[in-house]
Amino acid sequence: MGFVAFTTQKHSRFRLDPRTKILLTLVISIVMMAGTISGPSAWPRAALALTPLGLLLAERKYRQGFYYMLFFLLSFAMETLFISRTQGALNLILMIIASLFSRFVPGLIMGYYLISTTRISELIAALEKIRLPQQIVIPFAVMMRFFPTVIEENAAIRDAMRMRGIRLGGAKAGALLEYRLVPMMMCTVKIGDELSTAALTRGLGNPAKRTSLCEIRLMATDYLLMAFASCAFMLWMLL
Repeated sequence: MGFVAFTTQKHSRFRLDPRTKILLTLVISIVMMAGTISGPSAWPRAALALTPLGLLLAERKYRQGFYYMLFFLLSFAMETLFISRTQGALNLILMIIASLFSRFVPGLIMGYYLISTTRISELIAALEKIRLPQQIVIPFAVMMRFFPTVIEENAAIRDAMRMRGIRLGGAKAGALLEYRLVPMMMCTVKIGDELSTAALTRGLGNPAKRTSLCEIRLMATDYLLMAFASCAFMLWMLL
């Protein structure tokens, strides 16, 4: 059920090549994880951190963009204002929270944008164009289907449990583990088997060259974003 629902994913309004999205995800994750908030290298880090926000707004995902901007501004304020003015346990707590938000969230948001705006057929065609081996293409394609399907199944289980009055703090709170975790584990195993079978049925394991109905090509916007990501990464490396 979840597999069929995920295959009906809509096209992205702001069309980007999957190769551009993958490059942006890798560059943003690397720079944000290892960058600093002070000195000249902070500028490319800030520019890359704002890139997911612009892409979300271009996709009209205003709610996700608002939450991302809120988390980013909060982490920036904690890193620049509060951490240097606190001591002890409070300083440690603020440092951990700010590091999690500022270093992990941009990469996660960019990954969310990649998954939510890219069809699997488009992703496979793009990965094959850059001549990645099938040992990487097949697991990556299955993974891209797996996590959204699991999230959808989890929401369905949560709704079913709510209808039966099984919730935290309710009269049946003790049954939450049995009625929520066990179905989720069973669905996870079943989804993994179904997706692996579907991938092999579609010939992804065939060593012969496959044809694709998806038209994958780099547009002017892709070249601009790829040049921006490359320049920002090189500038971050040099500074």
